[in-house]
Amino acid sequence: MATIKDIAAKLGVSISTVSKGLHGASDISEEMRQQVLDTAVMLGYVVKEKKSQDHHKVCIMVENMDYENINQFGYELITGFKLMAQEQQYQVDVIPMDVYTQMQQSYDTYMKQQSYSGAFFLGFEMTDTYMQQLKHTTIPTVLFDNYISNKHVAYIGTDNHIGTKSLVNYLYENGHKKIALLNGSKNSYVSNLRYEGFLAAMKDVGLEIDENLIGYGISFLPETASSYIPQFIENGATAVVCASDLIAAGAINEIHKLGLRVPEDISITGFDDLPIAKYLAPPLTTIRQERFTLGKTAFTLLSQLISAIPVSTMLFHSELVIRESVCKAK
Repeated sequence: MATIKDIAAKLGVSISTVSKGLHGASDISEEMRQQVLDTAVMLGYVVKEKKSQDHHKVCIMVENMDYENINQFGYELITGFKLMAQEQQYQVDVIPMDVYTQMQQSYDTYMKQQSYSGAFFLGFEMTDTYMQQLKHTTIPTVLFDNYISNKHVAYIGTDNHIGTKSLVNYLYENGHKKIALLNGSKNSYVSNLRYEGFLAAMKDVGLEIDENLIGYGISFLPETASSYIPQFIENGATAVVCASDLIAAGAINEIHKLGLRVPEDISITGFDDLPIAKYLAPPLTTIRQERFTLGKTAFTLLSQLISAIPVSTMLFHSELVIRESVCKAK
């Protein structure tokens, strides 16, 4: 394992300068501090904190996900995580993340500079800079609905494959044969899982895949629907599997704008079972994700990684919630 002396030799500076850089002293330039931290990451140096502070500071990095109130997907995930963290006397910081920030400083360097012991990632896409850097990180990290092959990184989520198959099977049981998929971003790992589940379910029941009935959004937001619902209806869809409740809400709105009815003219399903799902008109058939429990469990996984327990993947069972947005196909 690298030492402070190794970092000093690499940079050609004194040991005291390296120590200041590692511990946030004020009498050192930001440029030198950055060089010290980057070199520490490169050499694999581990900052030794005081025993009383070990593993008591973690963060939740959030991108492409709203979390300010209970009707937004990230709210209960973060609340559950924080509750478990508080019980274990961990400090938790919630950090909004964007592409620009990820380009300014590497993940490992950022985490070491801020003295974080680990992180929980929400809403990241596979192409994000930090997601690519996780392939080689030694920082304990838990991903929601994402997967990276690294012993320091764990994945938690709901079984999206089975959940999507449950929706297709339910629609098929109600006589639907022209089923569309309105998915999230193509760069989302979970979008790929739901697409694979959709394909498998359609194949299992003997239905053909019509590429004109497959659509992707920028994210999992209602605006996704406006680009595809008219196309789906024009191509004969009698039902739409939406990759989120918010997309489903947008789909219902677009269908009403076209003078059609849900479910009499076209059935709609969602995914997540957000609080708004049962208040839509009509109430939404969807897949329930236990977001609060997922958040609590994410902290448990992260604390295990911090304790050098090499956990990998934890998937929750999906649950089909049947409401009034699906009826028998004409």
